[in-house]
Parts: sequence; structure tokens; C-alpha cells
Amino acid sequence: MTTGRTTGHGPLEGVRVVELAGIGPGPFACMLLADLGADVVRVDRPGGSALAIDPAHDITNRNKRSVIVDLKAPDGPARVLDLAARADVLIEGNRPGVAERLGVGPGDCHARNPRLVYGRMTGWGQDGPLADRAGHDVSYIAVTGALGMIGAADRPPPVPANLLGDYAGGSLYLVVGVLAALHHARASGTGQVVDAAIVDGTAHLSAMIHGMLSAGSWQDRRAANLLDGGCPYYGTYETADGGYMAVGALEPQFYDAFVDLLGLEDLRDARRDWTRWGELREAVAARFRSRSRDEWTVVFEGSDACVAPVLSLREAPRHPHLAARGTFTDHAGITQPAPAPRFSATPTAVRTGPARPGADTREVARDWDVPELVTDPVRTPAETAAATSEEAHAKITARTPRRAP
Repeated sequence: MTTGRTTGHGPLEGVRVVELAGIGPGPFACMLLADLGADVVRVDRPGGSALAIDPAHDITNRNKRSVIVDLKAPDGPARVLDLAARADVLIEGNRPGVAERLGVGPGDCHARNPRLVYGRMTGWGQDGPLADRAGHDVSYIAVTGALGMIGAADRPPPVPANLLGDYAGGSLYLVVGVLAALHHARASGTGQVVDAAIVDGTAHLSAMIHGMLSAGSWQDRRAANLLDGGCPYYGTYETADGGYMAVGALEPQFYDAFVDLLGLEDLRDARRDWTRWGELREAVAARFRSRSRDEWTVVFEGSDACVAPVLSLREAPRHPHLAARGTFTDHAGITQPAPAPRFSATPTAVRTGPARPGADTREVARDWDVPELVTDPVRTPAETAAATSEEAHAKITARTPRRAP
């Protein structure tokens, strides 16, 4: 593992990561590595990314540093390879073959650093009939069968934001692969390529369901099973004020507490009789519609009925349990999820806000001993671009009326 200056604390302190800027699962994976203490240097492109968000609010770039390199410039690839030569990990999210054409593919990087773990984040993977095709989260999870499991039987499957594909099936599998390959590199001295495809990771997430399908305990259709909304005591219900309560009373003792608190003791035996599930669902729905979400929250508070209110993004940080644990944190005026998981000996934290494109060029050049990153001793092009970008954004913000919350 590379030694030298790092930007913070955590179990990955001392690990150096080069991130070739992109959007979606790659930046999230690198945020997770940075949260865990790695020194992540994001290589931004001139002009910024296509993501329409103010860089100051792009939380996926927290705990990182940024330099700007034009990979299409004559000296661009050499500057990235200089960073790769001093890194433990490099992560890119281009379509297959793009990094190679730019001169920063696995072969180029391993020629400079045989121990490097080269992580590749794509939707379709590095090979296969669709490898070169465009796509997004919803496209990838659609073909894995995962999207087809979600939602009511008589309506189109709802889109689960981009949490299931991009982040669960993509980013988290990339990080697991990178850390496993890093362990191997430390033991053997040999790096390798990690091919993290969202279709592979999302399919892997459904392993238990495929086992149930094989055993005959899962029907291959929506809202017909224990965990997909088909079961009346595992799902969501609307309340009198238009809110929702989530119910997960699967085990007998939890179910008994659930129906008792609802005042539906006479339906205790309906749990195991699927012919009565329609009756049970209607009764439960009627009871929940009789009170507000907050009133039902009080009813179930302190019980093991496995019932919880469905909160919005802005409400979640104020939930008593999450507030007590510090699940969310405030940094530089932005409320955001705190790093996870937690470590007893190497605690993590949000150390710095989102990296501004190119703002850390001089510091990275010094710490990583790559003086070629700095081309202007007074002000680097990257720093000039970052400053210009910030000034332009400030002018746009000043002219744009704020929407009412």
C-alpha cells in the first residue's frame, strides 16, 4: 500500500485512489472510499460534468480532492498516468474501450504500476451484446428481473429512483471488488482489473429470490408473494392525512402485536390462511385510513409490531432514532447522510465538503509528487477554471429567483 500524506482518518487511510470523473455510480463508489479514509483525487475534465448540479452541493464529491486534466490534450494522458503510478486504485466509468483510446486503459496504467487495482464501472459490463450501448439505471435493472418484481400487479413497475441499480448493484459491488483486489495486490504485489457491471450486481442481489423461485415458494409475478406487496402484513398503507405506514409483521409474534394494536384481534388466524388475505388487507387498510400517520406512529411506538411511518427525505433526519445515532450530519450548511458503516478503532467523518473542480491541483501535485500537474506557478489553469466556474455560478444564482420551499 502506498504511504504518504492522506486527507483524513478511517480504515483506508494511506490508500490512494484516482477517480476519472463521471456521473452516477462511479462518483458514489469513490465517495464511499473517501469516507472510509482513502485519499481520493478526482480528475475532472475541462468544462465540468453533464450533471446539472452546483458542485458545492454534489455530496458524492465530499472528502475528495480535485484536479483538472484534459485527456484529449497531448500531455493529458501522461499526467493521469503519473497519478496512476503513485496510486493504489484507479476507477473509471467510460464505455468499454474509451479509456484505452484515451491512453489511460489498464494496459497503460499497469505498465507504470503493476500493483494498481483498476476498477471499471459500467451498466452492461465490458463485454456482451449490449456492452457498447447507452443505458441508465432503469434499463439495467429492467433486464435483470429486479424491476419486474416491484409494484402492483395491475400497474407498470415503479422506478425506485436510481438506488437499486446505480448504487446497490453498481457502486457497492465496485467497492467490494476493489477492496478484495486491493487485499490481493497487497499480498501478491499484482494488481488486476475489476469489471463491475450494474446488471451483474443487481442480478446478484436477487439470489435469495431465485432460490425461493426454484423451491416453488415464489411466484414469478408482481404482488403475489411474501415480500413484494402480495402479503397484507408486509407492505404499505395510506393514512387519514394522506401519509403512509410501512408494515413488516412477518413473524407470528410480530403479527399478533400488529393486529392487537390495530384492534383486529378477530383476524389473528388470517395470517396463515391466504384465502382470507383479501379480507385482512381490506380491514387493515380501513383501520389505517381512520387516523393520521402521526397518530398511528404513536400507537405503534415501543412495540415489536414492525410498523414505521414512511418519511420524506427532509423528514428523515429528524426521526428520533436517526437523530440519536447521527445517521445524518450537517456539514458546510448541507444536511447529508453520515459515512457508513461505523468503525470502533478507525472512525470516519465528513472531513471536507464537495471538491471544487481543479481547486486542489497545487496541493495534490505536492503531496503525490507530480509537479507536472502545476503549469502556472502563480495560478494553475485548473484553479483558474475552478474560480471562473464559481464566479459564473454565483452570478447565475444571484439572477435566479428562489423557489418557495
